[in-house]
Parts: sequence; C-alpha cells; structure tokens
Amino acid sequence: MKLKFLRWKKLDKDEEDKLKMKIFDIVFEANTPYGKLFDIGLLFFIMLSVAMVVLESIPSFNARYHTFLIVSEWIITILFTIEYCLRIYSVQKPWRYIFSFYGIIDLLSILPFFLGIFFPSTKYLSSIRILRLFRILRIFNLSGLTQNRNLLLLGLKRSKDKIIVFLSFVILVVVVIGSFMYVIEKDHPESGFTSIPVSIYWAIVTMTTVGYGDVSPVTSLGRFLASIIMILGYGIIAVPAGIMSQEFSKSSKEEVPDNTDVCRHCGDNYHLDGANYCKTCGHLLNP
Repeated sequence: MKLKFLRWKKLDKDEEDKLKMKIFDIVFEANTPYGKLFDIGLLFFIMLSVAMVVLESIPSFNARYHTFLIVSEWIITILFTIEYCLRIYSVQKPWRYIFSFYGIIDLLSILPFFLGIFFPSTKYLSSIRILRLFRILRIFNLSGLTQNRNLLLLGLKRSKDKIIVFLSFVILVVVVIGSFMYVIEKDHPESGFTSIPVSIYWAIVTMTTVGYGDVSPVTSLGRFLASIIMILGYGIIAVPAGIMSQEFSKSSKEEVPDNTDVCRHCGDNYHLDGANYCKTCGHLLNP
C-alpha cells in the first residue's frame, strides 16, 4: 500500500512537470502553434489596453464611456495578472525570471493599475505595457526582423562601457560649468541662477541644445561661457551616435543568430541558430 502511494506521488509530480512544460511552451516559446497563437492574442490585448489608457485621459471620451473603459481595463489586467503568474509557475527558477528584464516589464505592466486603486493618477502609467511588445516581436519569427533586433542588442551591449565613460564625462562637465555659472551670475537675481543645482540644470538644458529660456545669463562673461557650452553641445550629441554606429557596423559583419528559443532554467533567449543547449546554464533548450 505504501509503495502504491509513493508511486502515485511520483506520477503526480511527473504530471505537474509536464503541465509546467506545456505552459512554458505556450507563454514563453514563439516557435510552436499554441505559443504563436498565445503571443498574437497577447499582442492584441496589449495594444487594446494601451489604447484604452490613452482614450481614458481624454475628458470627453472618458465621460461618455467611463464604465466600459473601467470594466475592460479590469478584465485585461486580470488576464495579464494570470499570465504573469503562469510565467512564474512554469519556469524552473521563478526569482530569476521575476528580476529579469522582461520579468520587471511584465510586473510593471500590471502594477500601476492596482496602485491606481489607492492613487488614481498612477493608473495612467499602465501605458508602459507597450514595452511588452519587445517580447511579442518573436511571433513574426522572420529572419530579418529577429536578426536586426539581435544586432541592435549586440551593438548596444558592446558600446555600453564607452557610453558609460562618455556620460560620466558629460556629468563632470555640466557640474563644473554649472558651478562656474553660479559664481558668475549669483549676484544677478534676474538671471535665475539661484543655486548650483539650478545652474547644473541650465548647463544640461543648454548642452543638449534644448534651451527652455527659463534661466539665462545676463553678464558678458556668463554669455561667453554659455556660447562655449552651446558649441560643445553639438559635439557631445554626435559622440554617442558615432560610438553605437561603429559597434553596429562591427556587429553587422558577424553572423547574428535569429533563434527564438527561451531557456526554461535561466530565461536566456539569445542563442545560436540550431543550438540544443543554453549557452548560459547548459540546460537543454527543448526537452
């Protein structure tokens, strides 16, 4: 009797593993019929949800269809919540998925709506769901589309260190110039340079060539320094574009994979074409 009970427990666990695998194939994979159908449905609901959030912000439309918008948003949010729970349930390491890039986006897509119950204005942040389209692009499974996406990600990854160094330099420049501008203009209240943080804000706005005009120098020396930072701004804008273009050019000469398989253990979705095992954790991609 005891052996039969143990055998039943083992069979029950096997059935649960099979169920998790089926759910994983549907909600994560895009190269299966049910997975592609699921992603197409998800694409529709994401676009519908974002459209309703946008329409709800229009007073006249919201006054006329308020009840319909609220009920529809509740239904869609519940569906997204169930989907999020299924993703956590089907992966081998839930915490790895929860804190992954896509896991955070999936959570942020449902969190603003529930926060909106207590803080009404936050529900409009539900439009962040549009970011989930990064995942849904897999449904097209087109070689050119997937390869271009991977090329973009590879170029950004390779240029990350250079861009961080460049941004660090820019931060140092705006702090120094902002401090100098505060010293120059602090005795002229009409200029608007009331503190160093305000002066740094002015330096950022000027260097990016935005120029709101709410803070501007009135002294000759201040205007001379402003002219220098304006000219410097044009060069600073071009540098990141040059860095990324160089890395994209290098990456385009290499073979960029278009594999859409997702590892159930670590969640990595960037693998070489025809790969059977995950390059990150070594587990079988399609058990």
